[in-house]
Amino acid sequence: MTKKKTTNGTVRGRLSDGAPNPIDVHVGSRVREARKIFNLSQEGLADALGITFQQVQKYEKGQNRIGASRLWDLAQVFGVSVNFFYEHLDEKAKNQSPRQICNNELREGAADLEGDFVLSMNDRELIRNYKRIRDARVARTILDLVKSIVISESFTAGQNAFSNNIEQLPEAPDFDMTD
Repeated sequence: MTKKKTTNGTVRGRLSDGAPNPIDVHVGSRVREARKIFNLSQEGLADALGITFQQVQKYEKGQNRIGASRLWDLAQVFGVSVNFFYEHLDEKAKNQSPRQICNNELREGAADLEGDFVLSMNDRELIRNYKRIRDARVARTILDLVKSIVISESFTAGQNAFSNNIEQLPEAPDFDMTD
């Protein structure tokens, strides 16, 4: 058995108490989220990657770190950019990177990221069906439609907020314009 490299008393990539690094936990939760969006089992994802389902379990829990080439493979399987796995990473987790651990800049506690990025069943169904659209123009049209709805709702909400604020303004004083 090989001894794991330690830095400043910690196993590289783990917190001082031996817990998985929050960044690895976050990336693993994004893998789990993407897998569920595409309705893939751990075994199905493992087959697509050429690994065991136990390895997928360890990735999803953040117990095992995901190497760059494996992260690339995951992005290809899900049809997302590598950035997808780091989206919504909170500041607390960012400050607990292995670099921060090595520099003794680790803040207290591990970020509890479990459940922060849970999608509703409607979200998953929408994404799953959107990903099944074969015609890129149709997919782009639907994306543009959704964006325009969001913009319209934001504009309407802004108008309502403006209208509500007008009602709260004090009445303007009457000025006598005759001399």
